[in-house]
Amino acid sequence: MTSPVPASPIKSRYLPGEITALCDAAVSTATASLARIAALPHEKRTTDTTLLAFETAMTDFGDATLPLTLMGYVYPDPKIAAEGSACEEKAGMFVVSVFTRRDLYDAIKTATPRTPEESRLLSETLRQFKKNGLALPDDRLAVVRAKKEQLTKLEVEFTANLNNDTSSVDFSAAELDGVPKEALATFAQTDSGLFRITTKYPDYIPVMQNANNAGTRKRLYSTFVNRQAEANTRLLTGAIEVRRQCAKELGYASWADYRLDGRMAKSTTTVLAFLDGLKAPLKEKIRHDLPMLLTLKKEREPGADRIEPWDLAYLTKQERKRKFALDDEEIRKYFPFERVVQGMFDCFGPLFGVRFAEVTNAEVWAPGVKLCQVINAADDRTIAYIYFDMFPRDGKYGHMMMVPLLSGRATGVDYTVPVTAIVGNFRAPSGDIPSLLTHDDVEGLFHEFGHALHGSLTRVPYASLAGSSVEWDFVETPSQALENWVWEPSVLDAISGNYANPEEKLPTALRDRIIAARDLDAGLKYTRMLVISTEDMAFHTADGPVDVKGIADKVYRDLMGIPPLEEGHEPATIGHFMGGYDAGYYSYLWAEVYALNVFARFKQDGLFNPATGAAYRHWILEQGNMQDGTILLKGFLGKEPGMDVFYERLHIRSPAGEPTGPDSRHRHGSS
Repeated sequence: MTSPVPASPIKSRYLPGEITALCDAAVSTATASLARIAALPHEKRTTDTTLLAFETAMTDFGDATLPLTLMGYVYPDPKIAAEGSACEEKAGMFVVSVFTRRDLYDAIKTATPRTPEESRLLSETLRQFKKNGLALPDDRLAVVRAKKEQLTKLEVEFTANLNNDTSSVDFSAAELDGVPKEALATFAQTDSGLFRITTKYPDYIPVMQNANNAGTRKRLYSTFVNRQAEANTRLLTGAIEVRRQCAKELGYASWADYRLDGRMAKSTTTVLAFLDGLKAPLKEKIRHDLPMLLTLKKEREPGADRIEPWDLAYLTKQERKRKFALDDEEIRKYFPFERVVQGMFDCFGPLFGVRFAEVTNAEVWAPGVKLCQVINAADDRTIAYIYFDMFPRDGKYGHMMMVPLLSGRATGVDYTVPVTAIVGNFRAPSGDIPSLLTHDDVEGLFHEFGHALHGSLTRVPYASLAGSSVEWDFVETPSQALENWVWEPSVLDAISGNYANPEEKLPTALRDRIIAARDLDAGLKYTRMLVISTEDMAFHTADGPVDVKGIADKVYRDLMGIPPLEEGHEPATIGHFMGGYDAGYYSYLWAEVYALNVFARFKQDGLFNPATGAAYRHWILEQGNMQDGTILLKGFLGKEPGMDVFYERLHIRSPAGEPTGPDSRHRHGSS
């Protein structure tokens, strides 16, 4: 279904210099608005003229700059993309300057809330000021401001380096033996006939999963974990030290303690106990899995005595083929991108009381980008827009993410229309062959769509508390909850259709084998998450400068049970460490507990029970940060979330003694 719209919701095409000018104008406008608030005489300071005026000014600033900064991740012209990255740095520096202004803090704290909503806004706004040093004397506040500005520069440069990375390896056809011909057809070739394999996922994954030559896999893996190794290791190391110093100035024992203040976990102690509680059962699981993979490797390489990191994806894939007769290229035929998206809309639209319609002839920043309306089913109002930018380009962000662009907020007479974008890197269409997805791709799409729904269906009156502006260890709950639907037979039937014959659904036998294979690599998947979470907490609880490679290698060896690549620098390639997940990567595991509890209610009530969908929309998707996540979860679940579904999902035993995690924290008050 398509529906023409007279204008696109954001500007998406720019001339040289235009992003810079618009970014500067946004800073100037916000500066003037904030100056008026700070200059108000005491007798004219009211909730409207201080707190709400500040909220409006900062929301206007975000709405003006977020579309500009997105262009740093997606714009095809590298010079204009560089302007977007520069705007991200400028906007970040401006926000630091705002939340370290004592005159604004003094004006806002005089507000007297008239409603519970205003009370929540005031407490969360003042919390942000205090976490930026407003409880400190001016000399120490200046130190915090300088360190936060320095941190912004380091983070933006790190991210831009990864976005602009062009690392690749050239291989002969013989070296790529085992890689499906469908994947080979998408690879670039050199003048001498070699295949040029980039480190972007549509190139990297098919080679790592299928190349029979271990040397090929090692070369590509080494290139992947050494992207921007020298520059980004320096930037990450510097950022961790700046964070440590900043936390000390602010009176926290570590950066992790600083970041966890205001989150559901509350304390470093709680997070470390949660992660430690997973180590023994996951180690047991992976120690069971590795011998199986080694046996498989020995069949191919007699004399092999250990598993290497570049073997994991390949051997797991071979085991999937052998045990479940699964071939990704066969699976892809039944998941053309357009069909999957429409099927996803058809599943979740009725469940959450909305419809989705593609916007025809929308102005977009690159060919292949799609724009969809979200329409409220009850009254046919357009309540949100979602962009889909799903195929790789040079200079484009190389992973998957959801980006908020325009916020939802009450205007007094109406509610604004929020806009988000989902950015991904699926295999691009080629000739008559559309973009075809693996089942893993489908799961990733559902994940990001969960984030987009969180931003699209929000009804919070204040943008700073709307959508996914929630406690960081709650933010992944809506996305990880939706992943579970892609393992349900009825959903796979609904979203599939052979690209050559759309009426031909995913064959039942193939569908059932996909589902049966779900847990084949669960140990590796969750251990990988535990590895990064543990590294992250080690980096950000350290008492002094850290050796990021040394810590990462030690954690990898301990938890994965195999040695890392000696010359690898993987932390330099993990954008999360410099993209908001610092002392926060644990949230993927933490929120998995909540997501599984959410899905358990849907399984009990019916996957597409509209009453349960309406309750989920009300309690989880609409509420943003108007209440703590614990309250919202209990409102939807009717009880505290439990760890049992998490251990059941991982097929691991509950750690001995009192359970440690989101549920036990609520029961025993361990925070």
